[in-house]
Amino acid sequence: MKREWRTFLLMAGVFLAVYFMPLGTPRFDGAVDEALALTRWYAREHVILCLLPAFWIAGAIAAFVSQQSVMRWFGPNAPRVVSYGVASVSGTILAVCSCTVLPLFAGIYRMGAGLGPATAFLYSGPAINALAIILTARVLGLQLGMARAVGAVLFSLVIGLLMHLLFRHEEGERAAAAAQMPVEPPPRPLWKTALFFAAMLAFLVFANWARPGEDAGVFAWVFAYKWWLASAGAAAMGLMLWRWFAVAGWRLAVTAAAVVVAGVVAPEHPEVAVLVGVFGLAWCTAGRGGEAGEWFDQTWDYAKQIMPLLLGGVFVAGLLLGRPGHEGLIPSAWVAQAVGGNSLAANAFSAVAGALMYFATLTEIPILQGLLGSGMGEGPALALLLAGPALSLPNMLVINSVLGPKKTAAYVGLVVVLSTAAGWAFGAVASG
Repeated sequence: MKREWRTFLLMAGVFLAVYFMPLGTPRFDGAVDEALALTRWYAREHVILCLLPAFWIAGAIAAFVSQQSVMRWFGPNAPRVVSYGVASVSGTILAVCSCTVLPLFAGIYRMGAGLGPATAFLYSGPAINALAIILTARVLGLQLGMARAVGAVLFSLVIGLLMHLLFRHEEGERAAAAAQMPVEPPPRPLWKTALFFAAMLAFLVFANWARPGEDAGVFAWVFAYKWWLASAGAAAMGLMLWRWFAVAGWRLAVTAAAVVVAGVVAPEHPEVAVLVGVFGLAWCTAGRGGEAGEWFDQTWDYAKQIMPLLLGGVFVAGLLLGRPGHEGLIPSAWVAQAVGGNSLAANAFSAVAGALMYFATLTEIPILQGLLGSGMGEGPALALLLAGPALSLPNMLVINSVLGPKKTAAYVGLVVVLSTAAGWAFGAVASG
């Protein structure tokens, strides 16, 4: 009976929402346009270069990495110095956004990683971005940049440890169940698997390397040669697939040739070549049996689960808050007024707003620059920097599908509360 009541209430709610939809009003129509524009921008800028490679990496974790290996380094009984240490600094290498990190997080958690190290990785992946921290210091000030760096590293450790403590009984049962599973010998030496993952991560990192603020230095050099470096990672991956994973060499050769042709025909749109490579990789692995076929199946499972939630979440985020510089249903003037000064309420509002908004990598910096110019306090600015890049509405939807509502609520609550407290303390010191 309860299920029928829930169905009725859902149907009634949808009907009333459609019946009273304020079509024709400038605010609502503009918000719908912003939702569609943000979703289109996300699809163009992040799906091909960020999410698709991340799906393949997550699928490779499930297909090529034994559960015993994950448990050894990230499981509940792994040395905490190692598991939390690696997880807390992963963002300096990955430099991904709050959505791109999700397939990687889901992969290591479902393969047996402890909740603490897994959530430390989930936070640090988008939060501890070396280039973003450097640009924060240059654009928003050294003090705010240093506070962001220290806060992000500490948060990843504290959040991971607190999540472990909050759910230690469930984690103990999960670890005991995993310990009963039979131990299978790895199909190849660990160094081969490590090299394969290094090649995939190299492609993900270099393909998404953002333009730095200056035209000189190491970051600028990497940006200038990013596609050569990404191509080297892809070529190494193809070679290893042929030699170590029994993928047909002629299929890989055809795929490589198609990618080169796409790069020559559309040099200004490298995402075309990447998309050709993704489809070619699917052609090489789908239905082939063995490890290669398992890799495709795992990758496809992650894509089916995560992609609809992400696109739906991005649409809702755009409907509510719009894009940077544009209006959604919630007027941006309200946000600007709510984050002025350094009150606890201002910091809390900034942390909550940042947790709901979607920030692509580095976009939080110009947004904050505009808000600071409009009177935003430095404390709320730090609260948004610590909560915003690590969380978003689409990010929460996917985390819920992996961890469940109770653990998701705990994770989001910890990020928001810690960001609020850090922003309030920083604001008090900065203004004093």
